[in-house]
Amino acid sequence: MQENTPLRVALVGHGFMGAAHSQAWRVAPRFFDLPLQPRMDLLVGRDAERTSADARKWGWAESGTDWREAVTRADIDVVDIVTPGASHAEIAIAALDAGKHVLCEKPLANTVEEARAMADAAARAEARGVRAMVGFTYRRLPATTHARNLVASGAIGTVRQVRAVYLQDWLVDEDSPLTWRLQQDQAGSGALGDLGAHAIDLAQYITRRRLTEVSGTLETLVGSRPVPGAAGTGSGLAGGSGSSTERGPVTVDDVALFLGRFEDGVLGSFEASRMATGRKNAFRLEISGSLGAVHFDLEDLNFLDFYDYTAPQDRQGFSRIMVTEPDHPYVSAWWPAGHSLGYEHGFVHQAKDFVEAIAAGTNPAPSFADGLQVQDVLDAVTRSAAKSSVWTSV
Repeated sequence: MQENTPLRVALVGHGFMGAAHSQAWRVAPRFFDLPLQPRMDLLVGRDAERTSADARKWGWAESGTDWREAVTRADIDVVDIVTPGASHAEIAIAALDAGKHVLCEKPLANTVEEARAMADAAARAEARGVRAMVGFTYRRLPATTHARNLVASGAIGTVRQVRAVYLQDWLVDEDSPLTWRLQQDQAGSGALGDLGAHAIDLAQYITRRRLTEVSGTLETLVGSRPVPGAAGTGSGLAGGSGSSTERGPVTVDDVALFLGRFEDGVLGSFEASRMATGRKNAFRLEISGSLGAVHFDLEDLNFLDFYDYTAPQDRQGFSRIMVTEPDHPYVSAWWPAGHSLGYEHGFVHQAKDFVEAIAAGTNPAPSFADGLQVQDVLDAVTRSAAKSSVWTSV
């Protein structure tokens, strides 16, 4: 493709992730000097009225209700998938086979079998110059990319241990409604896939090591929730009208805890919970090494904590690196030093990297094969939990 050639994008799905991805496609070409120019051509959703309203609000040229339109239209180059996991495989495989570049939200699929089929489709498409990427956005924050660079440079010495927790509390109220994220047939898993997938990917990305075996347990703390639309549905804590008389079963985990062993024997501990009272989006990752350590906290994402064990004893202690200098990853395109970035910037960086890979004819990362590997880890945790936490190979 020639420089400044339009890259015509269709976004399948909207809601929370639709807003984040729309922001990314809209902003990326205005702050980064991209070789291709993303054009927001089509937004697809199930409800025509809502999809049309979101298309106008977010800046999409058209809206529709059938994802097959995005796949079959000759004037669409990229299909971006932000639907529930149950539909990822069908949409992505059809799009790749039709010659569309595909960006797909995490986790890649609901099952290993679906993820493997998607990775196979991506491999077939790659031979025709078609690119595919899975959206593990937290890789693209300045702090996490900088942490990876520090670890690779030997700044913390030999990696010895990894600790990761991802805590939210949006399900603490037992009368929170039964959404698709609480149904296995739609989401695949609960806190494990929703939050744990991020922890797995980021730990592997920063350490450049893959998990090879796990021992885990899964727990559903609230077994049923009000069915949306039923009479009386609402949350007393949130000021609703009281509990619904109709409740449906929650078929995924609320909490996932597991130990992991990386390929060189390094141990990791992982916790994912959507029932951690008081924690809104507390994703914390700490990597300890023989010469130091790094610590990242998503709720304080403009900083990276670094410990230098080689410093004189009277100067040792975690130092806070404010990752807003032009030398830090991605930052030179944004604001003067000290002016913070936010949650949405990771999605902008994701769009930038994907567009640049398409233009260069190179494979973007994380690939669908990477997404399959994370799916293998999720599956191993699930199998371990079903066998009373026995160590299980990935």
